[in-house]
Amino acid sequence: MIRHAFAPCLLFVAGILLSHAALGADPLDAAPEGSFSIVVIPDTQGYLGQGTKRTPDSTDPVTNPVFDNHVRWITENLKSQRIVFVSHVGDIVDKNNKNEWAVARNCLDVLHGKVPYSLTVGNHDMKGSGDSTLFQKHFGAERFREFPWYGGAFEPTRPTPEFSGNNANSYQLFSAEGVDFIHLSLECNAPDDVLAWADALLTKHANRRALITTHMDLGILEEPKTKEGFIHDPKGRMRWTKNHGKRGNTAEQMWDKLYRKHENLGFIFCGDQSRCTAMKLESKGDHGNTVHSYLSDYTSSGPLRIYRFLPKENRVQVITYDTTLNEVTTTTEYVKDKAEHQFSVPYQLTPASPRS
Repeated sequence: MIRHAFAPCLLFVAGILLSHAALGADPLDAAPEGSFSIVVIPDTQGYLGQGTKRTPDSTDPVTNPVFDNHVRWITENLKSQRIVFVSHVGDIVDKNNKNEWAVARNCLDVLHGKVPYSLTVGNHDMKGSGDSTLFQKHFGAERFREFPWYGGAFEPTRPTPEFSGNNANSYQLFSAEGVDFIHLSLECNAPDDVLAWADALLTKHANRRALITTHMDLGILEEPKTKEGFIHDPKGRMRWTKNHGKRGNTAEQMWDKLYRKHENLGFIFCGDQSRCTAMKLESKGDHGNTVHSYLSDYTSSGPLRIYRFLPKENRVQVITYDTTLNEVTTTTEYVKDKAEHQFSVPYQLTPASPRS
């Protein structure tokens, strides 16, 4: 009898605690008039079901609840958050097999035709050699050519399109609140011919503000030798590769060969380093411009990134928001400091042209 008498009380207390927890969570305010947002989706390797890394003994069909939450939240909040573009940092899949790619395709079909978006090829999205055949099969250039914002893709002159071709590297053109952008998605460890293509595009579109998403940029400087090294080793712009063999460029080489040369480049978005989770780096380009580099890899869990551009204030508000818990993210297992997840940076948005 005592047990039954206490049960309603415990439920009542639990309800109060849950209510307080919900009230204590920082709310996500609507984007103000005159602003616009770019959403960056971190690595989405959290597949569940038969044959997946997380549930290897399961016989259930393959799913990805976090990825599904991301795209549905984005479509439901296009207006309230004034979302004008979405970029995925790569590692769209985990095992690079047809089952996971089919799920990824279904997830991204939710966005298709509703908002401009780009996909970046991560190391899990291709073979170590750089062969991205399965990515190209599911997200080749033909899928995007109907959209006016789709600029095109790198096409290699060598007779091996499975390496770097057919939308493995792409660019998009879009505008918001009178500001014109070019965005490039560059595959993990992009080779020199890809960088030459990107260099020509950034030069051609020098009057547009430039954004780049690539998979590896910030993280552990040198390839770790121990498990602990992936957490505690020195961090910065990375000096090691995972793909394309000797042809692959490190993040540091990509900075020297491409990023630093372009006055209109303002932001680089990346993923790959889940145990670093969130990092930021400000670098000076050759023309004195500040390039903001941001890592967001939330261990394929609920958070994504919202970059809210505020032209009237000449700044960008960076918001990390968990679409599973429906609350802003203020701390994680590896990065406790709220200021690494919620912050703002100055960014000159007036005049509209970077060369005005």
